[in-house]
Amino acid sequence: MRNLRDDIKLAPSILSADLAHLADQVALAVAAGADRIHVDVMDGHFVPNITFGPVIVRWLKPVCPVPVEVHLMIAEPDRYLDAFAEAGADTLIVHQEGAVDLNWTVQAIHALGKRAGVAINPATPASLLEEILPDLDLVLVMTVNPGFGGREFLSGMLPKIRRVRWMIDEVRTGCELEVDGGIEPHTAPLVVDAGARVLVAGSAIFSVPGGAAAGIARLQERLAQPAKPNS
Repeated sequence: MRNLRDDIKLAPSILSADLAHLADQVALAVAAGADRIHVDVMDGHFVPNITFGPVIVRWLKPVCPVPVEVHLMIAEPDRYLDAFAEAGADTLIVHQEGAVDLNWTVQAIHALGKRAGVAINPATPASLLEEILPDLDLVLVMTVNPGFGGREFLSGMLPKIRRVRWMIDEVRTGCELEVDGGIEPHTAPLVVDAGARVLVAGSAIFSVPGGAAAGIARLQERLAQPAKPNS
């Protein structure tokens, strides 16, 4: 039985924010306890949706007092590393499935002075991280199929999260384990108990009555409760 998870970080995804009032939405989220801001970049090729480019990061960075992480759900991510780094991203996350030479990509991110993360889709085995894990600052396990916000959490990903947690503890203890997809008050404790330490949430934060402050409070309140047996 565990109580408040003091080491759990929340990363609101602006994919679900009201972009007409983005600065205010981010300010409210940070004031409520957001530890970083998550920017989902989609290109209509790697995933079917199209979202943000470097300009949104460049605009967001001066008004955001916490780190900005950029999740590159795009084809040929190597072509855009410099642009997002120059725009102010603190962490660049690429997909294992989309990188031609993942080791080169991770090293290129580090050469730009940024934290490097690798994301894996639901159908991608955790074992494919084995060789690159020693070089990573973050692993992102997708708990939905990527491309759109508001999708339902895939409970079958919990064993994968546990597997990645074990791999990190064995090989790269400084690497963060992040999850993204379907994170709500009822699913957040499940991924935390499986080993996640950073939770990306969009609609659960920005699309609830009361806005970002209420959304973060709901997540924090649920995480403060004792874990249920066998959860």
